[in-house]
Amino acid sequence: MARLNIAPTKSNLLSIKEQLAVSTEGYDLLEQKREILVMELMRLVEKIKLLEKDIDACIAKAYPALKSMLMAVGGDRVERIAHSVDYSFDITEKPVIVGGMEFTSIDVKLPERQLFCSFGGTFPDSDEVMADFFELLTLLTQMASIRTIVWRLAMEVKKTQRRVNALDKMVIPQDKETVKYIESVLEERERENVFVLKSLKNRQKSQGGAV
Repeated sequence: MARLNIAPTKSNLLSIKEQLAVSTEGYDLLEQKREILVMELMRLVEKIKLLEKDIDACIAKAYPALKSMLMAVGGDRVERIAHSVDYSFDITEKPVIVGGMEFTSIDVKLPERQLFCSFGGTFPDSDEVMADFFELLTLLTQMASIRTIVWRLAMEVKKTQRRVNALDKMVIPQDKETVKYIESVLEERERENVFVLKSLKNRQKSQGGAV
């Protein structure tokens, strides 16, 4: 690992050691953050798997019921019933805290389900079909909300991992190599200074004895 191209001075050594301490602490914190985010991501993935099973079960119930209804009363009558149904949905953004971080997800406010069975042309089977699809819609909105969080969380994990790798593979080794280099240069200078001082003392003694 290449070292930083700086002068080997005591002030630079102190500065690099402080930078190394900050980088090391930052690495530990980012590694903890990454582990927490990965655990949260795995938890949400498991939640998605459970939702997928519920959605598959709901689809397996809702679409055969719709097919049976179409065969029983005909497409034209089903279309008239569909036109009589009027629901409005409020879709908004909402903040979600996951792993100590705030993400923006979607929130779908579902209206209260109404019963349309009457003597005027609708019948209990239509309400049952609408109930099945209302349940399916509820599950799909939950899935959309969780998938939004999972996607954003995965991006955050990826970004955190890049920062961890940068500190672990480049910044920290580079700082360590620079500290090692400056310390070796300063030690060599110290040895040279000691040697020079000893030489001067020996010379002074020699000169004093000659007098």
